[in-house]
Amino acid sequence: MAMQYGDYARDRTGWFFGMSGPALALVLVAALPGLAAMNGARWLVFAVWLPAWALLVAMATVPVRGRSATGWVIALVLHWLGGVMGWTRWQSRAAAGIAGDLGEADLPGVLAGIQIHDGPPTGVAMTRVGLVQNHSARTWAVVAQIVHPGIGLAEPADRNRMGAGLAELQEIASRTELIDLLAIQVRTAGDDGAERAAWADTHRRAGGPALARQVNDLLGQMLTPASVRTEAFVTIVVGEDRIARAARAAGGGLDGRARVLGGAMAEVESRLRAAMGCTEVTWLDSPALAVAIRTGFAPGERAALIAARVGAAANPGVATGVPLAAAGPTRATCEMRHYNHDGWSSVTDTILLPQRGAVLGALAPVLAPTTPGERRCLTVFFPALGADRADRLSQRAEMSAITGSELRRATGRLARAKARRAQARALGLDEKLAKGRALVRPCAAATVTVPNTWAAGEFGRRLDASIRMSGFTPLRLDLAQDSGFAAAAIPLGVGLPRSRGWR
Repeated sequence: MAMQYGDYARDRTGWFFGMSGPALALVLVAALPGLAAMNGARWLVFAVWLPAWALLVAMATVPVRGRSATGWVIALVLHWLGGVMGWTRWQSRAAAGIAGDLGEADLPGVLAGIQIHDGPPTGVAMTRVGLVQNHSARTWAVVAQIVHPGIGLAEPADRNRMGAGLAELQEIASRTELIDLLAIQVRTAGDDGAERAAWADTHRRAGGPALARQVNDLLGQMLTPASVRTEAFVTIVVGEDRIARAARAAGGGLDGRARVLGGAMAEVESRLRAAMGCTEVTWLDSPALAVAIRTGFAPGERAALIAARVGAAANPGVATGVPLAAAGPTRATCEMRHYNHDGWSSVTDTILLPQRGAVLGALAPVLAPTTPGERRCLTVFFPALGADRADRLSQRAEMSAITGSELRRATGRLARAKARRAQARALGLDEKLAKGRALVRPCAAATVTVPNTWAAGEFGRRLDASIRMSGFTPLRLDLAQDSGFAAAAIPLGVGLPRSRGWR
């Protein structure tokens, strides 16, 4: 029987009845006029102020689709201001005719601070791994493209082994005190038939039977639209604060950082090939990263890139790949509920964990396109927490669970099943940390991309339905679709924002 994973709890609770510090301060300050009126026996003023105070408390504390009313107002004002100032519209330098260095990335939104460097030659083949530097977040990242046989036909024992391998990978990230974030991204789209067409052109004989050729062409026309192509990436993100000292000891500069990242790459690759069962792990260089970025923004470009690569085998003069300056979109617009980039539109959801837990592979329906021409992406982020921080969080959760249990016992209230389960998880977390386990804060984002002539809202609803079918809860990233798309579809180590608002 496949193992069900449900040993997780709420990431962070508020200081008082679930309220954060700013929300609690707002509620207390807003209550002062009512308390002053009650102290002065001005009951009419108190009766008038009490409904206004209750409305203000509801606006500051009650979440609506993941945000409080105050958070929605702030987000709407900022989005409107961005539209007025032109910040929600973007055009590339290449489209404007002012492109300079073709090796410099030109990307919109949260990806604007990305710079890709060529690392020093490594290995027997003397390959140069691309180093992704994010100046805005002060991080460094390396990206690997992996090939995995999948778990659809795997036995329960094999699935449990792969799940244990994923847990070991996260423990390595936590113990190294170097890796900030591990991201696993999977893209699925209808097969464009580029590889099959290239293989058929190469191996087809001129004097072959006409009937065999006709049958082969008919099979290709019928089966290619029903086929699904999958590609997967693993991204390692390291903060500048963590890597700086080790890089100085390794020689400093770009080469020193590349050497430090090389050690992390070796540890991660060993786990990917061993327990997790990956058959191929290829660390991407700058040209390969440019192709990954381009196909992330424009899924239809892949067929042309494959055809150019096949043509270059026969004619070296054929240009292959895409320069970094042209890897991004030419134009992009961030709407309230979707993101437009070139001739495509994308809708992004975050995924909330279910209370009853889930089995490995439960998100498979999210990656199933509903029609040819649709592309689905799913990225799961595993931020690494150090042992000291995990211990502090465990102590806080254990103390909160014990305090809540004692308060319920003192007031004569019965503990409900949800409270008992939360207390058992909090008490069991300390035991697992004592055994050397790692504490992570997983989060996931899924996006659907379709041509911009299609109804993006309809495919967004289909994505929501697929997430619910998997047993999870979707949460649309309204007013932040550009940042959500960058996190879910572009494997450059840009994750979901860590900061919290009024929630």
